[in-house]
Amino acid sequence: MFENRLSKVFKHKSKLARRQNISCYRVYDHDLPEFPFAIELYEDKVYLAEYLRRHGMNDDEHEVWLNDCLMSISKIMEIKEEKIFVRQRKRMSHRSAGAQYEKLDTENHFFIAEESGLKFRVNLTDYLDTGLFLDHRITRSLVRSESDHLRVLNLFCYTGSFSVYAAAGGALSVASVDLSKTYLSWAEDNFNINKLRDKKKYHFIHADVKQYLKTLPPNSFDLIIMDPPTFSNSKRMKDFLDIQTDHVTLINDALRAASPQGILYFSTNYSKFLLDEKRINAAQIKDITKATTPFDFEGKLKRWCFKVMK
Repeated sequence: MFENRLSKVFKHKSKLARRQNISCYRVYDHDLPEFPFAIELYEDKVYLAEYLRRHGMNDDEHEVWLNDCLMSISKIMEIKEEKIFVRQRKRMSHRSAGAQYEKLDTENHFFIAEESGLKFRVNLTDYLDTGLFLDHRITRSLVRSESDHLRVLNLFCYTGSFSVYAAAGGALSVASVDLSKTYLSWAEDNFNINKLRDKKKYHFIHADVKQYLKTLPPNSFDLIIMDPPTFSNSKRMKDFLDIQTDHVTLINDALRAASPQGILYFSTNYSKFLLDEKRINAAQIKDITKATTPFDFEGKLKRWCFKVMK
């Protein structure tokens, strides 16, 4: 059953990926409840995330079952088993979502993946997430196409993929802000491997975004990207972050710092998110979730994306 389904979706998606010259994409996304995997291809490597659930198997039985699944994946996708990297992940509740950024291992297995002619460091072993969110592929391209001669701000920048796209799009300046020094360093590495090394134009700021926004004067940036975690209670923060409760303040503070014609791209992967549009001080808000959903996430995407115009 699993082999049949994986064979079908891989054949279909690999064909679409080749047409679009895409080498990193999601192949399988929990299509069958008995096989709760997310399977992503990163060029010649596979990232397999198994969502933990009550499967009724003891540890030995589960190991045999998982090994059988890996053999099927290897056969169908024609990738050696040693190039399949397995992660087990809990289902993220609203309150535990910040855990996705914790380091889990120290194998330090980094490699370079390409997307739209740009290069990114990817890690399939040490963190729950790989360093490149594949579902934002189209949104990143939008940012690239709109960044020319603009001052760009990337909030909750993670590993800086949006920032790299903005810089490659000819941004006048790019500021990347995150509370994690690890991810800011990763973002700098992504700039360096793309030969984007102008320290007068590209800035990496270690800060709590909620507090940082309060310090910005009006007309500081022309294009702002904000992709916050659903919830965070990091000890380094002055206050905790709950995106449903805090999104109005975050968006309004970002718009206050934007230029008169400024644009904010706001996204969240909180599936139950409700945008409180009436309390947001914007001229126009467009729901661009569907328009920015890549082919490999159609019907599966549990994130929202909005274009907010000041």
